Amino acid sequence: MSSGLTIVYTGKGKGKTTAALGLALRATGYEKKICMIQFIKGSWHYGEMDSSKKLEPEFEMIAVGKGFVGIIDDKNPKEDHEKIAKEAIRISNEKIQSGKYDIVILDEINYAVNLNLISVNEVLEMIKSKPNDVDLILTGNYAKEEVIEIADLVTEMREIKHPFQKGIKAKEGIDF
Repeated sequence: MSSGLTIVYTGKGKGKTTAALGLALRATGYEKKICMIQFIKGSWHYGEMDSSKKLEPEFEMIAVGKGFVGIIDDKNPKEDHEKIAKEAIRISNEKIQSGKYDIVILDEINYAVNLNLISVNEVLEMIKSKPNDVDLILTGNYAKEEVIEIADLVTEMREIKHPFQKGIKAKEGIDF
């Protein structure tokens, strides 16, 4: 019997969510059941909201967040973000323990910890209590050392060059 892995995609470079979605695309080819819970991105529209529906019933995406915290057009009090992050933790635990999924992706969970919306201990407990046959993927910059230590695979995305540095704005289908 194979043991479920804990995988972390972190770092300041682009591609953390994209890597998780690529893994999900591959896994659906083997008829694996995947659930992706998004902790931060919830209020904006982006491509994976629509494309994920094309991978159903193998892939389920749940956008829980209220959008990016404290930047751009965020008008929500931090307490609202904290409340919704706690709800995302509850949903995540439910999905991980349900027995319905082979892979659970916790998108932007590392950001939620870094922003003090949830605690690193809540994340560590989720990792430690996951069933042995579930692969768990955590994305987002600022992965805590304790999470890195307990994970089986950690990839750090490092930005070398970005179009934004030339004044090129986010591109549909590439960035969102």
